[in-house]
Amino acid sequence: MSPYGKLDESEQENLVDRRKTQRRITIMSLSAVVLVGIVVAAVLGTSLAHNNDKDSNNSNSSNNVNVSASVKAVCDVTLFKDACYASLGCVVQPGQVIKPEDLFRLSLQVALDEVSGAAAKYFSGEKGGFEDLIGNDNRTMEAFSNCKELLDLAVDHLNASLSSGQNSSSVLELFEDIQTWLSASETYQQTCIDGLEEAKGSLNNRVRSYLKNSTEFTSNSLAIITWIQQATSTLNLRRRLLLTLPNHNEAPAWLHRKDRKLLASDKDLKQKADIVVAKDGSGKYRTISEALKHVPEKSKERTVIYVKKGVYYENVRVKKNKWNVVMIGDGMNTTIVSGRLNFVDGTPTFSSATFAVFGNNFMAKDMGFRNTAGPQKHQAVALMASADQAVFYRCLIDAFQDTLYAHSLRQFYRECDIYGTVDFIFGNSAVIIQNSNIFPKVPMRGQQNTITAQGKIDPNMNTGISIQNCSISPFGNLSSVQTYLGRPWKNYSTTVFIQCSVGDLINPSGWLPWVGNSAPDTIFYAEFQNFGPGASTNKRVKWKGLRTISAKQANRFTVKAFLQGDRWIPVTSTPYKSSL
Repeated sequence: MSPYGKLDESEQENLVDRRKTQRRITIMSLSAVVLVGIVVAAVLGTSLAHNNDKDSNNSNSSNNVNVSASVKAVCDVTLFKDACYASLGCVVQPGQVIKPEDLFRLSLQVALDEVSGAAAKYFSGEKGGFEDLIGNDNRTMEAFSNCKELLDLAVDHLNASLSSGQNSSSVLELFEDIQTWLSASETYQQTCIDGLEEAKGSLNNRVRSYLKNSTEFTSNSLAIITWIQQATSTLNLRRRLLLTLPNHNEAPAWLHRKDRKLLASDKDLKQKADIVVAKDGSGKYRTISEALKHVPEKSKERTVIYVKKGVYYENVRVKKNKWNVVMIGDGMNTTIVSGRLNFVDGTPTFSSATFAVFGNNFMAKDMGFRNTAGPQKHQAVALMASADQAVFYRCLIDAFQDTLYAHSLRQFYRECDIYGTVDFIFGNSAVIIQNSNIFPKVPMRGQQNTITAQGKIDPNMNTGISIQNCSISPFGNLSSVQTYLGRPWKNYSTTVFIQCSVGDLINPSGWLPWVGNSAPDTIFYAEFQNFGPGASTNKRVKWKGLRTISAKQANRFTVKAFLQGDRWIPVTSTPYKSSL
């Protein structure tokens, strides 16, 4: 944002330069204080812990005596300590003191090298890879192809983290972004493994083994950046740092005032669209897929695509290099994208989406996404989002099992209608669904409905499903169907329902185990200030991970805190509630 006042051009430039210099000095000073505090606290804490555990048989104390104190301080906060020692200990001399942010960048480089190496060696199609294990099963072949794409995405987000963390100031300023990208990178690798597990081939164990180092190294980088974040918060310098950054909450450079006005007006958005799609031939293209081919790659300017009314029978992918796409229809029940790919017929879940989004800053408005495969076809995704800062406003998302795959990164849904049966809102993104209607449908005979299945695999991930100010009611006669708020797909599954209207279709126990009779203690499930006949928590399951939370804790799962959404949602002109 430029300074105000009547200055000539040279004075203006000098003022801007002085402010930039002042900003850099402030950041460097604060980061120096933070990092000195972290090093001292970490080394002292490690030394005390070492003295208290002299007799421990833990391999961390017996096999790593000569590891640098800096490395030990950092590795001791990770989930995979041996992998951390092995990857960092060999490049840092025992007496050498390395700042935590330098070790963080080193850990990122190690993870990046490992993921890139695995992708090149085992998924490139060259000799020595896994092709000989695929066989003739179509689902396995497709899952293997997905792995190539997923590892490529993992590399992209590790690269983004590494390039954004080149100095202390950027590490301090971009905590949330880096955590998001690393959470996504780990999710992509896990999705590769899950896809091959679905295929039930002999390939799965081999892939899991060969991705062991890459997943552990990525997790360790995530643990280190989370530790740095917690340390700065403890020192109360994070807030002071952000106060010195006047541009921290600034809108994207491409979104000028006229663009914001355009996005606020449906009429203007359609009239001034860059591309028009129409089944009847009145637009430039008859299919959405064809239109997307003509969107500029990695554009910093928004591209508006107006999709006229009609049902478009196609499977659409907004590729990762298609940035800042705004897609508007004539209404959620009028402009509909429809497909029927599904698991039973040989398509892995990841590939089954009727509409899949990978390009960042995507927005859909007044659109419908549907998978018509039916409940007997099991996993059949209507919409999959794996794009950062994606917004869906007044959209229909309709299928049966696995309707909405909120796969990774940050997503916001407002005033949408979401229909499904089993695990029909699932994935491992940081997602908030706000002021929407959630409609469990009639499943196959013998099935139970579960609204959510969240897939958090690492306690340091900043992911979860937050459903706020929504209405949960049946679509059809569910009197003989057991319906639950969700079940924990992974060990750190995180799901909250906040201030929702809950109908009497919800089973009094509320939540269903994934397997067995209970759930891991490590999950985080909560219900806060919900109302309606199904909202009573008196007979809920007695899981340790089902929490009673305060308003302060609930606020952690609102737009401002959970998505950093005040930075990017307003520029889309989508209404939203920032907090409770």
